[in-house]
Amino acid sequence: MSEREHITIQVIPFRNGTFAGSGQSINYFSGPVPQLDTILLEQAHGSLLLDAEAQLEKYRMVIGKMEAIALKQNEARDFIHGLIQEL
Repeated sequence: MSEREHITIQVIPFRNGTFAGSGQSINYFSGPVPQLDTILLEQAHGSLLLDAEAQLEKYRMVIGKMEAIALKQNEARDFIHGLIQEL
């Protein structure tokens, strides 16, 4: 799935430390019209959808920080394949 053009998988190994947003699942759905972007947060009490511009901007910054410390796509695939081999 990670080889599909519209899917990005971010892997941040524990050795890279903590970051804003760690500990929660953040799904960012975007399209050709940025005003229609949506954030899906999975929380203990259920799913939360965010689409207000201020919320989107906050999570765009969080995702930008995550991307800066995450493994590159080919490294992420290798990391995941390594974990599978260890099982």
